Amino acid sequence: MYACTQFLVSCDSSKKNATLLTIDMIVPVTLLVLSLFCLAVFRRTIRRARAPASLRQPTVEIRDAAAAHRALVSYADAFLNRPAVLPFTGPGRRRSDNLTTVPYGPQWRVFRRNLTGGILHPSRVSLLAPLQQKAVEALVADITARGAGEVVVRDVVHDALFPLAARLCFGDDIGERHVRALQRVLQEFVLDVAVKDFAGSMLLRLVHWWRLRRFAASRRRQAEVFLPLIAARPRTNHGDSGLIRPYVDSLLDLRVPVGDDADDAGGEGKEGHHSDHALTDDEMVGLVSEFLGGGTESVVSCVEWTLAHLVIQPDVQNKLRREIVDGERLCDDRGSTSPYLRAVILESLRMHPPVPLTMREVRSPQALEDLSLPAEGARVHFILGHIGRDGKAWTDPDEFRPERFMPGGEAESVGPLPGPKEVRMMPFGAGRRFCPGMGLGMAHAGLFVAAVVREFEWAPAASGGVDLTELDGFFKMMRTPLRARATPRRASK
Repeated sequence: MYACTQFLVSCDSSKKNATLLTIDMIVPVTLLVLSLFCLAVFRRTIRRARAPASLRQPTVEIRDAAAAHRALVSYADAFLNRPAVLPFTGPGRRRSDNLTTVPYGPQWRVFRRNLTGGILHPSRVSLLAPLQQKAVEALVADITARGAGEVVVRDVVHDALFPLAARLCFGDDIGERHVRALQRVLQEFVLDVAVKDFAGSMLLRLVHWWRLRRFAASRRRQAEVFLPLIAARPRTNHGDSGLIRPYVDSLLDLRVPVGDDADDAGGEGKEGHHSDHALTDDEMVGLVSEFLGGGTESVVSCVEWTLAHLVIQPDVQNKLRREIVDGERLCDDRGSTSPYLRAVILESLRMHPPVPLTMREVRSPQALEDLSLPAEGARVHFILGHIGRDGKAWTDPDEFRPERFMPGGEAESVGPLPGPKEVRMMPFGAGRRFCPGMGLGMAHAGLFVAAVVREFEWAPAASGGVDLTELDGFFKMMRTPLRARATPRRASK
């Protein structure tokens, strides 16, 4: 009995000690977590205090078409620079810009001239036809192989389009294994990083600190994939020989300005008064990532949104098909053969621009005062989707109605790039810093949409309808990827 009592007492004592031990463990762990959190807040506060002024400026959103016109046209010179965005720029970090982020000035002009004078130059567009045709054939073949089954539109379009962008960037001799590696690392980057996560309160940045870490890791993986392919390119310019010169080859020969002139906001007339240097590895990675990501994701977004509306509105789909099939032709390399196709693409871009916003940094005292912006300067976000659906600029702005862009429609003279008289939509930006790939992107979207509408009947998937809920990241995507049933038309005849 005594032994039994001692055993029970011993057990009770063990439980109590275990409980005390657990409490003793929880308290220091909790204190450690709180200490690390406070340290992170303190470090973030110090870094923010030392960060460039643009990172400390208040953010103002413009959602109104008239306000966008006044800012970007009436005060164009005040809206030439994009704000520095972490983690591209920060304390103790040398700026490493691409065409999107570089300040307006000599370096921006060097980047832009290099791109627009090469692959994007109108005189060279016809040379792209064989590569474009190959991409269209790959898309049709991929969908056809599924019979009358369901298709995840985003995936098949991406798989057909990305090899085209990779060949424009690295040359037509790039291997399939390398193309897949490039595609994988770029998709990882796009899906991991959302624009809204890099702007906002300190708490928001702390909550999403892991995204910043994933961003940095993704950039390292890009470098691991890109740089060996870049190093394998010849270091001398052999000329075009009647072919498209790969983008990377032009970057290897490029020289960019350094010093004070490189950061000059105006920059006019100073380009002969600076030294220059070859691109660093980090700059190479940024420019290649921008070329591959922007050249692919914006088109994939446009094609997916367009097909989503064509699935919902079969009458629009049938009208478009009649225009394409009756002529027995696809659009030409500028996407201009089919007026209704152009109207369909424009209406899709109006409602669902490829990127959710475009940013500008404003410091001009006159512009700040006249536009009622904070006197210390501001980061201005133009919310492109809202501008394209401004009820004061459009009739029934939430309805998908391509006829508005046809002759006699309310937007007959409206195109993808705003003119000086008005801004009603700006899916590729506006002013001097509009997207230079706009024309090629429109052509690729037109070619892909024309091909899949000509070859297939599109209907909702058996699992349900179409969810038009938007997801804003670097690009404006469908939150639920479009899944649709594609029935080959020739097989159904």
